[in-house]
This record gives sequence, structure tokens and C-alpha cells, in this order.
Amino acid sequence: MLAVSVAGCGHSSPMHLVTHMFGPSPGALIGTVAADEPQAAMVGRDILSRGGNAADAAAAMGMALAVTLPSRASMGSGGACLAYRPGDNEGGRAFIFTPRGGTTDGIPGAPHADRPAAVPMLVRGMYLMHLQYGTTSFAEILPDAMSLAVNGVNVSHQLASDLATVQGPLLADPGMRAIFSRTDGTALVEGDALVQTHLSGVLDQIRSMGVGDMYNGALAQSFTAGSQAAGGGLQTSDLRAAIPSERLPLRVSAAGGLTVAFLPPPADGGLGSAVAFRALLAGQGNPEALSQGVVAAWRARGGDTQGKLTNDDQTARAQAVLDSGTPGSGMLPPLPASTSFAVVDHAGMAVACSLTMNNLFGTGRIAGNTGIVLAASPARMPAALLSAAIASDGHAFRAAVAGSGQNDAAAAVAEEMKLVLSGQAPASRAVTAEGRVNAIVCPRGLPGDGAACVAGSDPRETGLAVGPR
Repeated sequence: MLAVSVAGCGHSSPMHLVTHMFGPSPGALIGTVAADEPQAAMVGRDILSRGGNAADAAAAMGMALAVTLPSRASMGSGGACLAYRPGDNEGGRAFIFTPRGGTTDGIPGAPHADRPAAVPMLVRGMYLMHLQYGTTSFAEILPDAMSLAVNGVNVSHQLASDLATVQGPLLADPGMRAIFSRTDGTALVEGDALVQTHLSGVLDQIRSMGVGDMYNGALAQSFTAGSQAAGGGLQTSDLRAAIPSERLPLRVSAAGGLTVAFLPPPADGGLGSAVAFRALLAGQGNPEALSQGVVAAWRARGGDTQGKLTNDDQTARAQAVLDSGTPGSGMLPPLPASTSFAVVDHAGMAVACSLTMNNLFGTGRIAGNTGIVLAASPARMPAALLSAAIASDGHAFRAAVAGSGQNDAAAAVAEEMKLVLSGQAPASRAVTAEGRVNAIVCPRGLPGDGAACVAGSDPRETGLAVGPR
């Protein structure tokens, strides 16, 4: 198990949450987490230690990432998650909340939008997944993220690297400079304190008023006004229409009676991973070329990147492409970065997610006084490859892999899943040049021997994997 020491996380254990989650006895198995960003991983770990399940922990981690890694997963972002619990014979469920453009993006005469923003999907996406699989109210998983925002976090290695990459254009914007710069005007560096009081207020309002306030209430009005002032061009109608979906995953059969579930389109990195994984099992082809080729072909044929097909039609169409065994052709243009995480609880419930801003720091602007970094509209640039996979035998969890990176993120998930199912330790080596993985494997199944579960975060980064005690 890869372990990373994290100092100054700045989050606490709210007493009202503890009273609803009765923690396990000392030394008990509580579950396992792995993420690119250590402070968000520790939030998930704390939720598990207080008696929450994997969905509670995953929702808390997703909201914490909006504070600790806004370059890749702000509250303006989107993504997709796979969730599984023992007994899910269809491999679990996929929750799709990929970034989408506003209704007026690119329409002549529409409100000024020099940097079109994506509709914020993260909050509703995490809410839907948690509603279906969680054990407590969504409001009760928010205080950790609120505390991180108001008390401050230490800038992680990943966030510092992202800031350094784009600091010139990013800090040219006054709103971004007020949050992400030091007193001398340079970008924050690793270990610096990042305090986001406005963002904490938004989280508190969601906790008090409900998720609907972000999309239909006073918070929605503040956000859209801030978006328009920042050149994002979003309308309140865009937020009302921001509905995530629940659908069946893509599935591939593997040895030993296992089924490996993958994210379905419009999270089409899952399709790329599934095709590459099937080829790897057969000892055929180049996984990176195969994954990019099938996604390029899917998109060229009008792949449903905006989720306009029904859920069943979308997944069935992608499953047919997968089952046909016909390789796609073509290459993808340079794609935006993403981030990922995975969590498994002591009972074998698992969640694996991939999130993106469609560009580092999205549009590079803040939505007014909300403190929310606006993600970039996918109507103006290629969509990220979002990929995650969960292996099970229907009755027991076996492995979870979540991928991030850029063009080879999908291939990285496929290669890592094959390796961990063949008995190799998770994330013990780099699997592709740019793809990064977070992986958890329970070789004896879960429920079962939970003490045998092992987690890993990509060895080239400073993520965190910890568990199962």
C-alpha cells in the first residue's frame, strides 16, 4: 500500500456527523481509498472511519476536491462515477454528469461570452450517486469540504504544478489572482495556505437550503450572474436543465467468472477502456491505439457527448460497438486533464470516479462572489477521457480502477485492471506515459477477507492510498 504523509489538512470531524455515523471499534476494517489529491482522500477516509459507506465517502471526496483541487474538479466541473454493491448482478450503476455547454454557447446575439463556461454538474452528479447508494443525508457529507475551504488547506503538489503551468494567463484575472496568488503576486506554491471563504459560504448554503438551490434558487441566480460577468454566458435555464443520469455500465467478461464494468458514454473513455481491456485479455493490439481509435470513431459518428439519447439507447449502442470487436480508427486531438479517485468500504461497496474541468482551471475565471472556478464549455474544445472500472463476481467486489490524465487515460485504466486481476499490486508501476491511475484490489473478494485488500495511487505523483484499517 502506498502511504503519503499529509500535514495540515485543516479539516475536522463535525460532531453532528459523528452522532449519525457510529465509528467502528479500534483496529476494525473500515475500507480503502485512493486519490490524486491527499487531503480529499483523507476526507473519504474519515467518513469511512465514522461509519459511512463508500458512497458517503465518495460524495464527500468529490465535494472536497472542489476545494483542494479546483484546477481539475471545482464545483463548476463535471464527470462520471461507477458505483457497485455486492449483489449488483449487472455490474453496478453508472452516474453520468459530464460537462456540457450552455444553451446560448455560439449563438449570435446571445449574452457576451468570450470564455464560454460549462454548466456545473458536479454537485447534482454527486447528489444523485449518493441518493442511490449513500446512508446519510447529503447535507451531512458537506461539513468536511466547508471546513477545508474556510480554514484553509495546504496547496498540494498537484495543485501547485497546475498553477505553475498556467500562472501567467490565470493570474491576469483579478478574481483568480485574489484566490491563487501570494502577496507578491506570484502563484501559490506547494505548502502555501489556500483559503476560500466565499466557496465555504456556497457549500454552507447548499447544506442549509439543499442541492436544488444551486440549480433553481438564489444560489443559481448568483452563479449565473457571476458567470455572465466573467464571460461564461450561462443562463438560469442551463442550470435547471443540468440533470445527471443513472444508467447501466458497459460490461466485459473476464476469467474466473468476473465481470468488469466500465463507464458508458457520454463518458466515452469507458468505451475506450473496455475495448482495450478486451484486447489485452486476448493478447491483441496496442491498448493506447485501440482506446483512442474507438473513441475517435465513436465521436466521428456523432457519439452522444451531450447525452441526447435515452440512457438505455446510449449504453446499448456503445455495448454493441464493444461486442462487435471491430476496432475503431483515427486519433484524438490533445485532450484536457482530469482527476480520479476510488473508494471501497468494509462491506464491499465500491465507487470509482473521474472528474474534469475541460481545461486546467476551466475558463480561468471565477463566477462572481461564489468562489467557484468556471469549467470550460465542451462546445469549444474536445471532451476529456473519463474512465473508471469495477470488477466483481456479482456477489463480491474484486477491484476498482479510476483513471485520469489526458489521451491515454482510458488505456491506463484497461492496463491497470488487467494487471491487478492477474495478481500484481495496484499502481506499483507506470502503465502509460500520461495516464494516471488510482486502484484498489481485494484478491479474495469483499465481503470476504478485507484485510487482504490493497490500494495504490500512481507512483509518479503524490496522491494518497490508504486502508483497509
